[in-house]
Amino acid sequence: MKVIVGLGNPGLQYERTRHNAGFLAVDRLAQKHASGSIAKARFNAACLDAEIAGEKCLLMKPTTYMNLSGRAVAEAIRFYKLQPSTDLLVLVDDVALPVGAIRLRADGSAGGHNGLADIERALGTSVYPRCRIGIGAKPAQMIQADWVLSRFTPEEQPDLDRSIQQAADASVHFVEKGIAAAMNRFNTRLPEAKPTRPSEPRGPEVQNPQNPPTEN
Repeated sequence: MKVIVGLGNPGLQYERTRHNAGFLAVDRLAQKHASGSIAKARFNAACLDAEIAGEKCLLMKPTTYMNLSGRAVAEAIRFYKLQPSTDLLVLVDDVALPVGAIRLRADGSAGGHNGLADIERALGTSVYPRCRIGIGAKPAQMIQADWVLSRFTPEEQPDLDRSIQQAADASVHFVEKGIAAAMNRFNTRLPEAKPTRPSEPRGPEVQNPQNPPTEN
């Protein structure tokens, strides 16, 4: 049994924003491995049962905001009595990587990402695999919170689509052969960085005052 979690913020106003790259990757996995299935509310997440490479998998998109992602992850891991170091993969956005790039790690620090930090807190360990999906560094004129909650530009879409597919493929490889093999196959040389410009201005964000989305 494997648990594959995509991180993001719930709600229509956050769909396809940079911070929801993890949601996009889980959606791509579901298209192939859970086609026609209807997500069920479990573990404070929208969950789909899937079979990948002959192994049962749970695909999860937490329905809490990003900074409370650990609640959903910990509930699922404890319910199924799984080991985070071998049975969990978290798909997450990363401003340190250019759009189009992914990086897999077997463990590591949260790196300022509030979703990863809350998962570490809830699990009591930072030893769990994660697949980082590049969303590009923020332009100098923007603050981080606005950048991660902005949408990808039309020019970025081809690179984004490639990285989302790579993240989905890497997830399958993780299930089949483990995180070390997935790292060896998918951690290739980073593409050359491209100048980044902000997407078109958006309307004001709607936030839950008790559980507001965070910039990381």
